Amino acid sequence: MTSRTPDTIPHRADDPLEVDYSDPAANDFDALARDSVPVRSMMADDLNAIIAIDRRITGHDRATYYERKLAETMDESAVRVSLVAESEGFPVGFIMARVDFGEFGHTEPEAVIDTIGVDPKFAHQDIGKAMMSQLLTNLRTLQVEQVRTEVDWNAYDLLAFLEHCGFVPAQRIGFRRKL
Repeated sequence: MTSRTPDTIPHRADDPLEVDYSDPAANDFDALARDSVPVRSMMADDLNAIIAIDRRITGHDRATYYERKLAETMDESAVRVSLVAESEGFPVGFIMARVDFGEFGHTEPEAVIDTIGVDPKFAHQDIGKAMMSQLLTNLRTLQVEQVRTEVDWNAYDLLAFLEHCGFVPAQRIGFRRKL
């Protein structure tokens, strides 16, 4: 029996070891949505665009929040996974995430999606789908086992988007107490 390394694997369509990502029959959420929308790693220069997109979504100026989150993404994160989607060279969406290697006694590699936004002018153009597809691909490469996020109970559009992306309610209940 011969061993097969990646450079000795034949590139034939009928080879059962080769995955055909272009097969339309397998076109679920993960099927290369990112090919239709350029998605790249987030950079410090993206701050003003991110703030502007969020302002168009929420109607509020949350510049201080995004300054802090971008600094965390750029300087404090051991693994950078935050992304920006572009149209004609300009940012039109962003997804901020981080990789955690455990909390509350769990030691499983897990990613947390902190913030996601798509410029309303580019809604329903697969921007969010492309960013999520690229994020999940990057996280699989890092051998992250699961992704989690939190969503406001009445954020119906975001809940529907996450469900479409394969997210399901977690088996944890968050608690909060005002001081």
